[in-house]
Amino acid sequence: MKIDLLERVTINPEQCGGRPCIRNLRIRVCDILSLLGSGVGHDEILADYPFLQEEDIRASLLYAAERLDKIPL
Repeated sequence: MKIDLLERVTINPEQCGGRPCIRNLRIRVCDILSLLGSGVGHDEILADYPFLQEEDIRASLLYAAERLDKIPL
């Protein structure tokens, strides 16, 4: 399940400056995280971005957690 979610995160040097995006769409993981951090709920994100799926939001959160876990203290 974890690997399936992380496969939704794509990195393409030709797209969005090589930043992690969702399913090769031009919506960056950091965009989703910023919305969540601002208090926007999953339902509102999905309504505003109908091409996204609930799994994309979860993948963004999981990707961020995985990346943070690799930062040395």
